[in-house]
Amino acid sequence: MAQEFDAQVQVPSPLVPSRRAITIAAVVFAVLTAAGMTWAKWWPYAHKTAHVLSTHALGGTSTLTGDAQAPPAPSWHAAWTFAASYFQSVWPALAAALVIAAAAEALLPRRWLARTLARGPRRLGGSTAGGLLALPSMMCTCCTSPLAVMMRRRGVPPASALAYWIGNPTLNPAVLVFLAVVLPWQWVGVRLIGGVLLVFLVTALVARLDRGTVEPSWTKDAADEPMTPSAMTRRFGRALGRLSITLVPEYCVVVLLIGGLRGWLFPAGDQLAAWGVLGVVLFAVAGALFVIPTAGEIPIILGLLAAGLGTGPVGALLITLPALSLPSLVMVGRSFSVRTLTALFGAVVALGIASGTVLAAF
Repeated sequence: MAQEFDAQVQVPSPLVPSRRAITIAAVVFAVLTAAGMTWAKWWPYAHKTAHVLSTHALGGTSTLTGDAQAPPAPSWHAAWTFAASYFQSVWPALAAALVIAAAAEALLPRRWLARTLARGPRRLGGSTAGGLLALPSMMCTCCTSPLAVMMRRRGVPPASALAYWIGNPTLNPAVLVFLAVVLPWQWVGVRLIGGVLLVFLVTALVARLDRGTVEPSWTKDAADEPMTPSAMTRRFGRALGRLSITLVPEYCVVVLLIGGLRGWLFPAGDQLAAWGVLGVVLFAVAGALFVIPTAGEIPIILGLLAAGLGTGPVGALLITLPALSLPSLVMVGRSFSVRTLTALFGAVVALGIASGTVLAAF
């Protein structure tokens, strides 16, 4: 009888997390995320939004030209000064993104995360959930990259991860408020319409090109991940170290490169008006390669308009500057297929050209 009783006793496996352990882990993740976002984004931008609404001026210096009317000639000095100014603006958001991404990997069950971010119309492949989740994050495209990488490693559908990655800078509510204060309503409308198309429709279409970019080792079931405090702490440390080592160095190198060559990317002068459509295309491509902090497109646009550049080329930057950058493309390059990122880049450039053309018509 004793042997029969012992056989009926079920010993809980350490690999099967209890509901209580999952709940505690989710609460810890929520607290970490709220604290990080409050420190890096919500509190600073609440103050900045109140200031912009009261003064009707954004302030700040263009990261493209600084105090000059045109970008500097390529040089090491131009690269270093740009990188120093840029990282001074983005380091809190980048640090918060790395911690949040590592915490999600350590604390959230894989299957739950993938299932939650796949919700929405089936044909959109999860872009609805990813795009809506991006709205309160308010990060630039580079700072969002660690989170997009984490999502793909956790089995989140490509469309959802792309929508979250692109939706952060493109549909940032604070930036939309800033645009409404300092630019005509047509610019706000074009940004909003272009952003919605890009985040919820384009990402769903280009994600269909993504095949086999998630390593098999990252597709284990949630039951393979113990939810004990020591196991979660180890996962957090490994994830944070891996993300920092693999993403931050290449990020810094490409930012230096872009900053040093920005004078070639954005030729400014009276001859640009004579280029016509070619000038719009050139600025659309350059904007999709250049890197900016959150809301950095607004001082750039205002500065270029004040310098006399045409509305068409400058209008193209309204979409392409925030949506993508070469550093962010490099950071997520191992998480999406080359075909997917190439198609996304082409779609962003095409929307930028359309935006510039529409704004020039007004």
